[in-house]
Amino acid sequence: MVNRGIMQALLSKVGFAVFVLALSSGLRANDDQPEVLTVDNAVKIALANNRTLKITSLKLADTQQEYLAFKTHRYPTFQTFIFASVLLAPVSFTVPAGQWGTFNGQAIPATNTSITTPQQPTAYVMANLTQPLFTLYKINIALQGKGLLVDQAAQDYEGKKISVVANVRETYYTALQVEDSISATEASIKAYEELERISTQYVAEQVVLQSELMEVQTKLSQEKLSLLKLQDKQATAKETLNNLMGRDIHTPFNTSAAAELSPAEDNLPTAEAKALEQNSDIKQAEITIKQAQNMVKQTKAKYLPDMDLSVHYVSPFGFNFVPQNIAGAGVQFSWEAWDWNRRKHEVNAKNLQVEESKVGLDETKAQILLEVDKDYREVHEAQAALATAQVFRDSAREKLREVTEQYGQQSKLLRDVLQQQASVDKANSDYSSALAEFWSARAKLLKAMGEE
Repeated sequence: MVNRGIMQALLSKVGFAVFVLALSSGLRANDDQPEVLTVDNAVKIALANNRTLKITSLKLADTQQEYLAFKTHRYPTFQTFIFASVLLAPVSFTVPAGQWGTFNGQAIPATNTSITTPQQPTAYVMANLTQPLFTLYKINIALQGKGLLVDQAAQDYEGKKISVVANVRETYYTALQVEDSISATEASIKAYEELERISTQYVAEQVVLQSELMEVQTKLSQEKLSLLKLQDKQATAKETLNNLMGRDIHTPFNTSAAAELSPAEDNLPTAEAKALEQNSDIKQAEITIKQAQNMVKQTKAKYLPDMDLSVHYVSPFGFNFVPQNIAGAGVQFSWEAWDWNRRKHEVNAKNLQVEESKVGLDETKAQILLEVDKDYREVHEAQAALATAQVFRDSAREKLREVTEQYGQQSKLLRDVLQQQASVDKANSDYSSALAEFWSARAKLLKAMGEE
């Protein structure tokens, strides 16, 4: 009884240990599973980590800093100039007698007086404070132009985002299409392996020739080579996608079936409206018009004079009998009164650039609508072609299954099976091409619409 109790206790402990070990193994197995990456998640990761996008965002930040730097021109400027030197020769001047009048009948100075500064170290300290007045108007107009440069850089960033998203989608769809091709090729390999097994048996029974078996083996070897190439292509696509997402290129993941067409992709007027609203090229063209209009204002501002409020201060050191502190406040004024109609022609040229930019905007809109319409039709043509290829592939596979069974029953020749397998291979190839064309057309349409 004691031995039986001890045995039961040991068995229960062993059973618990086995359970814990199995549970931990299952958890480790789950941890080792690659993540399932959807196309939407890939886009989100790329928008957050793509290195090209980060470079473009830094350029935007650089443009913003330049705008803030130029903005300081509206405020007073302080300048200081110090010149330290040694006189190359003494500085002398004579004060004539009575230069400063008389006092109690006595001339001041009483005689001609010579004042000399010997060769010694000297220095000049000068300071200047200037506040723009009329010039402030010109600065504000130029500042608006700098602000438009910031807007342009922001649209460059948006355009780069759309481009990166399009590349992510195309690469993801390539990986998805290759994965489907790999599945089809693996199915073909299994079919050839089954055919090889049956044919090997038939060779032993002298039902088929050795050369026919070797032909099957050749086909099997070719399919395995195709599988290797597809696996390499898939690895390249995944590495490229990882790089676009800004992470280690060897990060493992599995793809997930993409979603159906969105309402905008399935409705041409909606797709056109979204493109006109979101496409970065249109926004860039609109900014170009504003820049041209701003240049007209800047050119017209040249008619105005430059006038600034200025305060100057000078202090010489090391000179005898020279005022040590000299300060003055006043207005600086400059104006080109006559320019032989140069500014008039410059304004006319800038106005023509405004009209050119407006025509360019209309052309950009027209080209985008043409691109959206073309891409929309290509998407739906590719969708129809994909459905047709799917039916053809399913039919060919079912026919192959039937012919293979009949071959196993010796009611069909090996040649019939190989011929039908060739039809399946063509159906797989056609479906793969149709799938690639569909995903590529969809990515182009989304890019033309400005979708992220």
